[in-house]
Amino acid sequence: MRKVRLGAAILALAMSGALLSGTSWAHDVQEPSGFELVGHSPLHARGMNAALAVHDGYAYVGSRTDGQPQHRTPGILVVDVHNPSDPKVVHEIGRPDAAQLGETSRELRIWPQQDLLMVLNFGCSSAIHACVGGEAVEPRVTFFDISGENAVTPELVSTYRPSQEPHEFFLWVDPARPRERALLFQSTPTDSRTEPSMIVTDISDARDGDFTEIPWTARFAAGTFPNGEEEDRRLHSMGVSTDGRRTYLAFLGSGFLVLDTSEVAVGRPDPEITLVTPPENRLSWSNPGTHSAVKIPGKDMALTTDEVYGDSLDALGPHGCPWGWARTIDMSDETTPRLTAEYRVEQNHPEYCESDEGSDPANTLFTSYSSHNPTLTPNLAFVSWHSAGLEVIDISDPARPTRAGKFKPEPLPSVATEDPALSLGNDKVVMWSYPIIDDGLVYVVDIRNGLYILRYTGERAKQVSGIDFLEGNSNLGDALRFEPPTSN
Repeated sequence: MRKVRLGAAILALAMSGALLSGTSWAHDVQEPSGFELVGHSPLHARGMNAALAVHDGYAYVGSRTDGQPQHRTPGILVVDVHNPSDPKVVHEIGRPDAAQLGETSRELRIWPQQDLLMVLNFGCSSAIHACVGGEAVEPRVTFFDISGENAVTPELVSTYRPSQEPHEFFLWVDPARPRERALLFQSTPTDSRTEPSMIVTDISDARDGDFTEIPWTARFAAGTFPNGEEEDRRLHSMGVSTDGRRTYLAFLGSGFLVLDTSEVAVGRPDPEITLVTPPENRLSWSNPGTHSAVKIPGKDMALTTDEVYGDSLDALGPHGCPWGWARTIDMSDETTPRLTAEYRVEQNHPEYCESDEGSDPANTLFTSYSSHNPTLTPNLAFVSWHSAGLEVIDISDPARPTRAGKFKPEPLPSVATEDPALSLGNDKVVMWSYPIIDDGLVYVVDIRNGLYILRYTGERAKQVSGIDFLEGNSNLGDALRFEPPTSN
Protein backbone atom coordinates (compact mmCIF):
# COMPACT_ATOMS: atom_id res chain seq x y z
CA MET A 1 0.00 0.00 0.00
CA ARG A 2 1.08 3.59 -0.61
CA LYS A 3 -0.62 5.55 2.16
CA VAL A 4 2.69 6.93 3.44
CA ARG A 5 3.76 7.89 -0.08
CA LEU A 6 0.57 9.87 -0.61
CA GLY A 7 1.28 12.01 2.41
CA ALA A 8 4.87 12.55 1.29
CA ALA A 9 3.73 13.63 -2.15
CA ILE A 10 1.25 16.15 -0.76
CA LEU A 11 3.90 17.49 1.62
CA ALA A 12 6.34 17.88 -1.28
CA LEU A 13 3.81 19.85 -3.28
CA ALA A 14 3.05 22.11 -0.35
CA MET A 15 6.73 22.78 0.25
CA SER A 16 7.29 23.61 -3.43
CA GLY A 17 4.46 26.14 -3.42
CA ALA A 18 2.32 24.19 -5.89
CA LEU A 19 -1.26 25.01 -4.90
CA LEU A 20 -4.22 22.88 -5.92
CA SER A 21 -7.26 24.81 -7.09
CA GLY A 22 -9.41 21.71 -6.78
CA THR A 23 -9.44 18.03 -6.05
CA SER A 24 -12.30 15.93 -7.39
CA TRP A 25 -13.42 12.62 -5.95
CA ALA A 26 -15.58 10.48 -8.23
CA HIS A 27 -17.57 7.71 -6.56
CA ASP A 28 -17.52 4.38 -8.37
CA VAL A 29 -20.68 3.42 -10.21
CA GLN A 30 -21.52 -0.03 -11.53
CA GLU A 31 -24.06 0.94 -14.19
CA PRO A 32 -22.78 2.64 -17.36
CA SER A 33 -23.29 6.39 -17.12
CA GLY A 34 -23.08 8.56 -20.22
CA PHE A 35 -22.43 5.64 -22.57
CA GLU A 36 -24.35 3.33 -24.85
CA LEU A 37 -22.72 0.02 -25.76
CA VAL A 38 -22.74 -0.24 -29.56
CA GLY A 39 -20.61 -3.33 -30.11
CA HIS A 40 -18.20 -5.72 -28.41
CA SER A 41 -15.71 -8.34 -29.55
CA PRO A 42 -14.21 -10.62 -26.89
CA LEU A 43 -11.27 -11.13 -29.29
CA HIS A 44 -11.53 -14.92 -28.99
CA ALA A 45 -11.53 -14.49 -25.18
CA ARG A 46 -7.77 -14.71 -25.41
CA GLY A 47 -7.00 -12.14 -22.70
CA MET A 48 -3.78 -10.10 -22.68
CA ASN A 49 -4.95 -7.60 -25.30
CA ALA A 50 -2.87 -4.49 -25.83
CA ALA A 51 -2.79 -1.42 -28.06
CA LEU A 52 -5.44 -0.41 -30.56
CA ALA A 53 -5.42 1.21 -34.00
CA VAL A 54 -8.49 2.04 -36.13
CA HIS A 55 -8.68 2.92 -39.83
CA ASP A 56 -11.26 2.69 -42.62
CA GLY A 57 -13.55 0.12 -41.07
CA TYR A 58 -10.91 -2.05 -39.43
CA ALA A 59 -9.47 -2.20 -35.93
CA TYR A 60 -6.09 -3.73 -35.14
CA VAL A 61 -5.34 -5.03 -31.64
CA GLY A 62 -1.92 -6.05 -30.33
CA SER A 63 -1.04 -8.56 -27.64
CA ARG A 64 0.44 -7.97 -24.21
CA THR A 65 1.97 -11.44 -24.12
CA ASP A 66 4.00 -13.64 -26.48
CA GLY A 67 3.53 -16.56 -28.85
CA GLN A 68 3.78 -19.51 -26.48
CA PRO A 69 1.45 -22.39 -27.44
CA GLN A 70 -0.87 -21.91 -24.46
CA HIS A 71 -1.64 -18.33 -25.50
CA ARG A 72 -4.67 -18.23 -27.77
CA THR A 73 -4.24 -16.21 -31.01
CA PRO A 74 -1.35 -14.17 -29.56
CA GLY A 75 -0.69 -12.16 -32.71
CA ILE A 76 -2.17 -8.89 -33.93
CA LEU A 77 -5.91 -9.34 -34.47
CA VAL A 78 -7.67 -7.65 -37.38
CA VAL A 79 -11.29 -6.79 -36.57
CA ASP A 80 -13.86 -5.77 -39.18
CA VAL A 81 -15.80 -2.86 -37.65
CA HIS A 82 -17.66 -1.68 -40.76
CA ASN A 83 -20.76 -2.61 -38.76
CA PRO A 84 -19.82 -1.26 -35.31
CA SER A 85 -22.65 -3.17 -33.67
CA ASP A 86 -21.19 -6.49 -34.85
CA PRO A 87 -17.37 -6.39 -34.86
CA LYS A 88 -15.78 -9.58 -36.19
CA VAL A 89 -12.20 -10.87 -35.99
CA VAL A 90 -11.22 -11.63 -39.60
CA HIS A 91 -7.47 -12.26 -39.44
CA GLU A 92 -4.46 -12.69 -37.17
CA ILE A 93 -0.98 -11.41 -38.02
CA GLY A 94 1.21 -14.17 -36.64
CA ARG A 95 4.75 -15.45 -36.96
CA PRO A 96 7.21 -14.36 -38.16
CA ASP A 97 5.73 -10.86 -38.34
CA ALA A 98 4.31 -10.99 -34.79
CA ALA A 99 3.83 -13.31 -31.79
CA GLN A 100 7.42 -14.45 -31.48
CA LEU A 101 8.50 -16.04 -28.20
CA GLY A 102 9.33 -13.40 -25.60
CA GLU A 103 7.86 -10.61 -27.73
CA THR A 104 4.80 -8.39 -27.24
CA SER A 105 3.09 -6.32 -29.94
CA ARG A 106 2.57 -3.50 -27.46
CA GLU A 107 2.13 -0.27 -29.46
CA LEU A 108 0.15 0.22 -32.69
CA ARG A 109 -0.47 3.30 -34.79
CA ILE A 110 -1.57 4.05 -38.36
CA TRP A 111 -0.25 6.71 -40.73
CA PRO A 112 -3.49 7.08 -42.70
CA GLN A 113 -2.12 9.14 -45.58
CA GLN A 114 0.32 6.30 -46.30
CA ASP A 115 -1.98 3.39 -45.35
CA LEU A 116 0.78 2.18 -43.04
CA LEU A 117 0.20 0.24 -39.83
CA MET A 118 3.19 0.37 -37.49
CA VAL A 119 3.71 -2.01 -34.58
CA LEU A 120 6.26 -1.71 -31.77
CA ASN A 121 7.41 -5.16 -30.63
CA PHE A 122 9.74 -5.64 -27.68
CA GLY A 123 10.70 -8.16 -25.03
CA CYS A 124 8.12 -8.86 -22.34
CA SER A 125 8.31 -10.09 -18.76
CA SER A 126 7.60 -13.53 -17.37
CA ALA A 127 6.41 -11.97 -14.11
CA ILE A 128 3.86 -9.46 -15.38
CA HIS A 129 3.23 -10.47 -19.01
CA ALA A 130 3.35 -14.31 -18.90
CA CYS A 131 6.18 -14.30 -21.47
CA VAL A 132 9.29 -16.43 -21.83
CA GLY A 133 12.81 -15.30 -22.72
CA GLY A 134 11.88 -11.68 -23.27
CA GLU A 135 15.22 -10.44 -22.00
CA ALA A 136 16.92 -11.69 -25.18
CA VAL A 137 14.46 -10.12 -27.63
CA GLU A 138 15.59 -7.14 -29.69
CA PRO A 139 12.98 -4.43 -30.26
CA ARG A 140 11.58 -3.86 -33.73
CA VAL A 141 8.98 -1.64 -35.34
CA THR A 142 7.22 -3.42 -38.18
CA PHE A 143 5.45 -1.51 -40.96
CA PHE A 144 2.51 -3.06 -42.80
CA ASP A 145 0.71 -1.91 -45.93
CA ILE A 146 -3.04 -1.84 -45.21
CA SER A 147 -4.27 -0.33 -48.46
CA GLY A 148 -7.09 -2.05 -50.35
CA GLU A 149 -7.31 -5.78 -49.70
CA ASN A 150 -4.27 -5.56 -47.45
CA ALA A 151 -6.48 -3.97 -44.81
CA VAL A 152 -7.66 -7.49 -43.92
CA THR A 153 -4.31 -9.24 -44.40
CA PRO A 154 -1.64 -6.59 -43.80
CA GLU A 155 1.55 -6.97 -45.83
CA LEU A 156 4.91 -6.39 -44.14
CA VAL A 157 6.89 -3.79 -46.09
CA SER A 158 9.79 -2.91 -43.76
CA THR A 159 11.27 -3.32 -40.29
CA TYR A 160 12.99 -0.67 -38.19
CA ARG A 161 15.30 -1.77 -35.39
CA PRO A 162 15.75 1.07 -32.87
CA SER A 163 19.19 1.65 -31.37
CA GLN A 164 17.61 1.66 -27.89
CA GLU A 165 14.54 -0.21 -26.63
CA PRO A 166 11.42 1.96 -26.85
CA HIS A 167 8.48 1.59 -24.51
CA GLU A 168 5.88 3.91 -26.02
CA PHE A 169 5.72 6.23 -29.00
CA PHE A 170 3.82 9.24 -30.31
CA LEU A 171 3.14 9.47 -34.05
CA TRP A 172 3.57 13.01 -35.37
CA VAL A 173 2.55 13.58 -38.98
CA ASP A 174 3.76 16.89 -40.42
CA PRO A 175 0.63 19.03 -40.91
CA ALA A 176 2.31 20.83 -43.81
CA ARG A 177 3.22 17.59 -45.61
CA PRO A 178 0.95 14.85 -44.24
CA ARG A 179 1.60 12.42 -47.09
CA GLU A 180 5.35 12.91 -47.17
CA ARG A 181 6.69 13.35 -43.63
CA ALA A 182 6.14 11.68 -40.26
CA LEU A 183 8.15 11.24 -37.06
CA LEU A 184 8.03 8.74 -34.21
CA PHE A 185 8.75 10.23 -30.78
CA GLN A 186 9.83 7.17 -28.76
CA SER A 187 10.47 6.93 -25.04
CA THR A 188 13.53 4.78 -24.30
CA PRO A 189 13.37 4.40 -20.50
CA THR A 190 16.75 4.55 -18.77
CA ASP A 191 18.16 6.00 -15.57
CA SER A 192 21.42 6.71 -17.40
CA ARG A 193 22.51 10.33 -17.87
CA THR A 194 24.51 9.47 -20.99
CA GLU A 195 22.16 7.19 -22.95
CA PRO A 196 19.10 8.56 -24.80
CA SER A 197 15.84 8.91 -22.88
CA MET A 198 13.97 9.64 -26.12
CA ILE A 199 14.62 8.97 -29.79
CA VAL A 200 12.83 10.84 -32.57
CA THR A 201 12.86 8.73 -35.73
CA ASP A 202 12.05 10.03 -39.19
CA ILE A 203 9.82 7.38 -40.78
CA SER A 204 9.03 9.38 -43.93
CA ASP A 205 10.72 6.71 -46.06
CA ALA A 206 9.47 3.74 -44.07
CA ARG A 207 8.30 1.94 -47.20
CA ASP A 208 11.91 1.98 -48.40
CA GLY A 209 13.27 0.86 -45.04
CA ASP A 210 15.10 4.16 -44.49
CA PHE A 211 15.05 5.49 -40.91
CA THR A 212 16.98 8.35 -39.29
CA GLU A 213 17.25 8.71 -35.50
CA ILE A 214 17.62 11.90 -33.45
CA PRO A 215 18.45 11.09 -29.79
CA TRP A 216 17.79 13.21 -26.72
CA THR A 217 19.37 12.49 -23.35
CA ALA A 218 18.00 13.64 -20.00
CA ARG A 219 21.18 14.73 -18.24
CA PHE A 220 19.68 16.02 -15.01
CA ALA A 221 20.16 14.10 -11.78
CA ALA A 222 17.33 12.30 -10.05
CA GLY A 223 15.86 14.19 -7.13
CA THR A 224 14.91 12.83 -3.74
CA PHE A 225 11.44 12.72 -2.24
CA PRO A 226 10.86 13.85 1.37
CA ASN A 227 10.93 10.22 2.55
CA GLY A 228 14.46 9.83 1.17
CA GLU A 229 13.51 7.76 -1.87
CA GLU A 230 15.28 8.67 -5.10
CA GLU A 231 13.11 9.62 -8.08
CA ASP A 232 12.68 7.12 -10.88
CA ARG A 233 14.02 9.23 -13.75
CA ARG A 234 13.08 6.88 -16.58
CA LEU A 235 11.00 8.51 -19.29
CA HIS A 236 7.82 6.51 -19.73
CA SER A 237 5.87 8.43 -22.33
CA MET A 238 5.44 11.78 -24.04
CA GLY A 239 2.80 13.85 -25.80
CA VAL A 240 3.60 16.19 -28.68
CA SER A 241 1.91 19.44 -29.70
CA THR A 242 0.10 19.42 -33.04
CA ASP A 243 2.84 21.57 -34.59
CA GLY A 244 5.60 19.39 -33.11
CA ARG A 245 7.32 22.33 -31.42
CA ARG A 246 6.71 21.12 -27.88
CA THR A 247 6.99 17.70 -26.30
CA TYR A 248 5.43 16.98 -22.89
CA LEU A 249 7.50 14.50 -20.90
CA ALA A 250 6.18 11.94 -18.41
CA PHE A 251 9.00 10.58 -16.24
CA LEU A 252 7.95 7.76 -13.92
CA GLY A 253 9.23 9.51 -10.81
CA SER A 254 10.87 12.71 -12.05
CA GLY A 255 7.49 13.88 -13.27
CA PHE A 256 6.52 16.48 -15.84
CA LEU A 257 8.68 18.74 -17.99
CA VAL A 258 8.32 20.56 -21.32
CA LEU A 259 10.80 20.03 -24.15
CA ASP A 260 11.52 22.30 -27.14
CA THR A 261 11.45 20.14 -30.29
CA SER A 262 10.84 22.97 -32.78
CA GLU A 263 14.05 22.34 -34.73
CA VAL A 264 13.02 18.73 -35.20
CA ALA A 265 9.53 19.75 -36.30
CA VAL A 266 10.75 22.12 -39.01
CA GLY A 267 13.32 19.61 -40.25
CA ARG A 268 16.46 21.58 -39.46
CA PRO A 269 19.70 19.64 -40.11
CA ASP A 270 21.40 18.46 -36.90
CA PRO A 271 18.54 19.76 -34.76
CA GLU A 272 18.92 20.66 -31.11
CA ILE A 273 16.40 19.43 -28.56
CA THR A 274 16.38 21.44 -25.34
CA LEU A 275 14.45 21.56 -22.09
CA VAL A 276 12.09 24.49 -21.67
CA THR A 277 11.41 23.50 -18.06
CA PRO A 278 14.61 23.71 -15.97
CA PRO A 279 15.01 20.37 -14.19
CA GLU A 280 14.87 22.09 -10.80
CA ASN A 281 11.36 23.34 -11.70
CA ARG A 282 9.96 19.99 -12.81
CA LEU A 283 6.71 18.88 -11.25
CA SER A 284 6.86 15.48 -9.54
CA TRP A 285 4.90 13.70 -6.84
CA SER A 286 5.81 10.03 -6.27
CA ASN A 287 7.30 6.75 -7.45
CA PRO A 288 5.78 5.18 -9.44
CA GLY A 289 4.20 8.29 -10.87
CA THR A 290 3.59 9.86 -14.23
CA HIS A 291 2.56 7.53 -17.03
CA SER A 292 1.29 9.91 -19.73
CA ALA A 293 1.34 13.66 -20.36
CA VAL A 294 -0.83 15.30 -23.02
CA LYS A 295 -1.78 18.89 -23.77
CA ILE A 296 -5.38 19.99 -23.31
CA PRO A 297 -6.34 21.31 -26.77
CA GLY A 298 -6.71 25.08 -26.94
CA LYS A 299 -5.46 25.70 -23.41
CA ASP A 300 -2.06 26.29 -21.80
CA MET A 301 -2.77 23.22 -19.72
CA ALA A 302 -1.70 19.58 -19.64
CA LEU A 303 -3.30 16.46 -18.23
CA THR A 304 -1.20 13.68 -16.76
CA THR A 305 -2.08 10.16 -15.72
CA ASP A 306 -0.26 7.77 -13.40
CA GLU A 307 0.27 4.04 -13.63
CA VAL A 308 0.45 2.05 -10.42
CA TYR A 309 0.07 -1.73 -10.15
CA GLY A 310 -1.22 -3.83 -7.26
CA ASP A 311 0.79 -4.87 -4.22
CA SER A 312 2.21 -7.88 -6.06
CA LEU A 313 4.79 -5.47 -7.49
CA ASP A 314 5.75 -3.90 -4.15
CA ALA A 315 9.24 -5.36 -4.51
CA LEU A 316 9.74 -3.00 -7.47
CA GLY A 317 8.45 0.08 -5.66
CA PRO A 318 5.50 1.45 -3.69
CA HIS A 319 2.56 0.02 -5.64
CA GLY A 320 -0.95 -0.72 -4.40
CA CYS A 321 -3.77 1.33 -2.88
CA PRO A 322 -4.54 4.20 -3.50
CA TRP A 323 -2.93 3.57 -6.91
CA GLY A 324 -2.71 6.52 -9.32
CA TRP A 325 -4.95 9.19 -10.79
CA ALA A 326 -5.11 12.18 -13.15
CA ARG A 327 -3.84 15.73 -12.69
CA THR A 328 -4.21 19.00 -14.57
CA ILE A 329 -1.14 21.22 -14.91
CA ASP A 330 -0.89 24.93 -15.71
CA MET A 331 1.70 25.50 -18.45
CA SER A 332 1.13 29.22 -19.00
CA ASP A 333 4.74 29.54 -17.88
CA GLU A 334 6.43 26.48 -19.36
CA THR A 335 9.53 27.11 -17.27
CA THR A 336 7.52 26.62 -14.08
CA PRO A 337 4.57 24.23 -14.53
CA ARG A 338 2.08 24.26 -11.66
CA LEU A 339 -0.25 21.57 -10.41
CA THR A 340 -3.81 22.85 -10.74
CA ALA A 341 -6.12 19.99 -9.74
CA GLU A 342 -6.44 16.26 -9.26
CA TYR A 343 -9.14 13.82 -10.33
CA ARG A 344 -9.55 10.49 -8.57
CA VAL A 345 -12.06 7.67 -8.55
CA GLU A 346 -13.36 6.16 -5.32
CA GLN A 347 -10.55 3.61 -5.04
CA ASN A 348 -7.91 6.39 -5.19
CA HIS A 349 -9.21 7.87 -1.92
CA PRO A 350 -7.03 7.04 1.13
CA GLU A 351 -10.18 6.13 3.04
CA TYR A 352 -10.82 3.32 0.57
CA CYS A 353 -7.48 1.77 1.50
CA GLU A 354 -8.67 1.50 5.11
CA SER A 355 -11.92 -0.22 4.16
CA ASP A 356 -12.46 -3.98 4.15
CA GLU A 357 -12.52 -4.02 0.35
CA GLY A 358 -9.51 -1.73 -0.02
CA SER A 359 -7.38 -3.78 2.36
CA ASP A 360 -8.42 -7.21 1.06
CA PRO A 361 -5.39 -8.86 -0.63
CA ALA A 362 -7.78 -10.47 -3.13
CA ASN A 363 -8.56 -6.95 -4.30
CA THR A 364 -5.16 -5.31 -3.96
CA LEU A 365 -2.40 -7.80 -4.87
CA PHE A 366 -3.28 -8.42 -8.52
CA THR A 367 -5.62 -5.51 -9.23
CA SER A 368 -5.05 -1.88 -10.16
CA TYR A 369 -7.52 0.98 -9.95
CA SER A 370 -5.05 3.31 -11.64
CA SER A 371 -5.47 5.78 -14.44
CA HIS A 372 -3.65 4.80 -17.62
CA ASN A 373 -4.10 6.27 -21.13
CA PRO A 374 -5.88 9.57 -21.99
CA THR A 375 -7.48 10.97 -25.14
CA LEU A 376 -8.61 14.59 -24.91
CA THR A 377 -11.05 16.94 -26.59
CA PRO A 378 -10.96 20.61 -25.48
CA ASN A 379 -13.54 19.85 -22.78
CA LEU A 380 -13.47 16.10 -22.14
CA ALA A 381 -10.80 13.59 -21.14
CA PHE A 382 -11.47 9.94 -22.01
CA VAL A 383 -9.19 7.89 -19.75
CA SER A 384 -8.79 4.12 -19.53
CA TRP A 385 -8.65 3.52 -15.78
CA HIS A 386 -7.75 -0.16 -15.36
CA SER A 387 -10.28 -1.87 -13.08
CA ALA A 388 -12.34 1.30 -12.65
CA GLY A 389 -13.26 1.10 -16.35
CA LEU A 390 -13.38 3.97 -18.83
CA GLU A 391 -13.70 7.39 -17.20
CA VAL A 392 -14.80 10.60 -18.91
CA ILE A 393 -13.72 13.77 -17.13
CA ASP A 394 -15.17 17.21 -17.82
CA ILE A 395 -12.07 19.42 -18.10
CA SER A 396 -13.81 22.53 -19.43
CA ASP A 397 -12.57 24.12 -16.20
CA PRO A 398 -9.24 22.36 -15.64
CA ALA A 399 -9.17 23.66 -12.08
CA ARG A 400 -12.35 21.72 -11.27
CA PRO A 401 -12.43 18.41 -13.17
CA THR A 402 -15.64 16.44 -12.69
CA ARG A 403 -17.00 13.11 -13.88
CA ALA A 404 -18.93 13.33 -17.15
CA GLY A 405 -19.34 9.60 -17.80
CA LYS A 406 -18.19 6.10 -16.94
CA PHE A 407 -18.30 2.70 -18.60
CA LYS A 408 -17.44 -0.50 -16.77
CA PRO A 409 -18.50 -3.66 -18.60
CA GLU A 410 -19.58 -7.03 -17.32
CA PRO A 411 -16.40 -9.14 -17.56
CA LEU A 412 -16.16 -12.35 -19.57
CA PRO A 413 -16.68 -15.56 -17.55
CA SER A 414 -13.16 -16.74 -18.43
CA VAL A 415 -10.26 -16.06 -20.78
CA ALA A 416 -7.36 -18.14 -22.07
CA THR A 417 -4.67 -16.08 -20.32
CA GLU A 418 -5.25 -13.88 -17.29
CA ASP A 419 -2.93 -10.94 -16.79
CA PRO A 420 -0.55 -12.07 -14.01
CA ALA A 421 -0.41 -8.59 -12.50
CA LEU A 422 -3.77 -7.00 -13.32
CA SER A 423 -6.61 -9.52 -13.60
CA LEU A 424 -5.94 -12.30 -11.08
CA GLY A 425 -7.79 -10.41 -8.34
CA ASN A 426 -11.49 -10.07 -7.68
CA ASP A 427 -12.07 -7.37 -10.29
CA LYS A 428 -11.89 -8.71 -13.85
CA VAL A 429 -12.10 -5.42 -15.78
CA VAL A 430 -8.81 -3.90 -17.01
CA MET A 431 -9.39 -0.97 -19.38
CA TRP A 432 -6.02 -0.26 -20.93
CA SER A 433 -5.67 1.31 -24.39
CA TYR A 434 -5.71 4.92 -25.47
CA PRO A 435 -9.37 5.46 -26.36
CA ILE A 436 -9.89 6.22 -30.06
CA ILE A 437 -12.83 8.25 -31.32
CA ASP A 438 -13.65 7.27 -34.90
CA ASP A 439 -16.69 8.61 -36.75
CA GLY A 440 -18.18 9.75 -33.44
CA LEU A 441 -17.83 6.37 -31.69
CA VAL A 442 -15.40 5.52 -28.88
CA TYR A 443 -13.19 2.45 -29.30
CA VAL A 444 -11.28 1.09 -26.31
CA VAL A 445 -9.51 -2.18 -25.45
CA ASP A 446 -9.74 -4.04 -22.15
CA ILE A 447 -6.73 -6.30 -21.52
CA ARG A 448 -8.96 -9.16 -20.45
CA ASN A 449 -12.35 -8.59 -22.02
CA GLY A 450 -11.69 -7.37 -25.55
CA LEU A 451 -12.71 -4.50 -27.80
CA TYR A 452 -15.59 -2.19 -26.88
CA ILE A 453 -17.32 0.25 -29.24
CA LEU A 454 -19.33 2.90 -27.41
CA ARG A 455 -21.48 5.92 -28.08
CA TYR A 456 -20.89 8.71 -25.61
CA THR A 457 -24.18 10.26 -24.47
CA GLY A 458 -23.06 12.38 -21.53
CA GLU A 459 -22.28 16.05 -21.20
CA ARG A 460 -21.00 17.69 -24.40
CA ALA A 461 -21.91 14.60 -26.40
CA LYS A 462 -22.24 16.65 -29.59
CA GLN A 463 -18.56 17.52 -29.39
CA VAL A 464 -17.78 13.80 -29.53
CA SER A 465 -20.35 12.73 -32.12
CA GLY A 466 -18.90 15.25 -34.56
CA ILE A 467 -15.36 13.87 -34.33
CA ASP A 468 -14.02 12.13 -37.43
CA PHE A 469 -10.87 10.77 -35.76
CA LEU A 470 -9.01 11.43 -32.51
CA GLU A 471 -6.47 9.52 -30.42
CA GLY A 472 -4.29 10.62 -27.54
CA ASN A 473 -0.97 9.42 -28.96
CA SER A 474 -0.90 11.12 -32.37
CA ASN A 475 -1.68 14.52 -33.89
CA LEU A 476 -4.02 13.04 -36.48
CA GLY A 477 -7.55 13.97 -37.48
CA ASP A 478 -9.50 16.34 -35.27
CA ALA A 479 -6.45 17.07 -33.13
CA LEU A 480 -5.54 19.63 -35.81
CA ARG A 481 -9.04 21.13 -35.69
CA PHE A 482 -9.05 21.40 -31.91
CA GLU A 483 -5.61 23.02 -31.89
CA PRO A 484 -4.53 24.33 -35.32
CA PRO A 485 -0.73 24.12 -35.61
CA THR A 486 1.33 27.27 -35.80
CA SER A 487 2.89 27.98 -39.16
CA ASN A 488 6.35 26.53 -39.69
